[in-house]
Amino acid sequence: MIATLGLAAAAFLDVGTASAQPSGCEQMQKLLQERQSIVQQLSGSSKSKRKMTPIQACSTLGRLVNNGAAAMKFATANQDWCQIPASFMENMKNDNAKAADIRGKACGAAKQQAAMQQRAQQQARQQQQGANPFGGADAVTGGPMRVPQGAL
Repeated sequence: MIATLGLAAAAFLDVGTASAQPSGCEQMQKLLQERQSIVQQLSGSSKSKRKMTPIQACSTLGRLVNNGAAAMKFATANQDWCQIPASFMENMKNDNAKAADIRGKACGAAKQQAAMQQRAQQQARQQQQGANPFGGADAVTGGPMRVPQGAL
């Protein structure tokens, strides 16, 4: 999955370094190098023993999607001048759509994880306080709860 995200960038980087590009096309090269770096971060975390958390994956994939959008915008505006092949554009569009889909799933998992942690903390607080909402104390004075004296 991660390997496909970098295919379009790798193909263009190979073509771009082999031939001299017109002036002003260096921005595309920078965007693709940044994209390749982000993909390496993602693939490095999948190979290592320490996996990314959903929050980290959401953030990194967000950077990848933003980079892809910027690259597509630049490529669309400068396709003729920079001699960007249509196949590259199509591959980049598909890769960015896949990255956006995966980012959506990672961000959804991050939200779920945050909600579960919040519920766990809330349950822990309730257990510390016991069943009594006042925590076993009088809400006004803060002392122990008193039973009223007199005729009941």
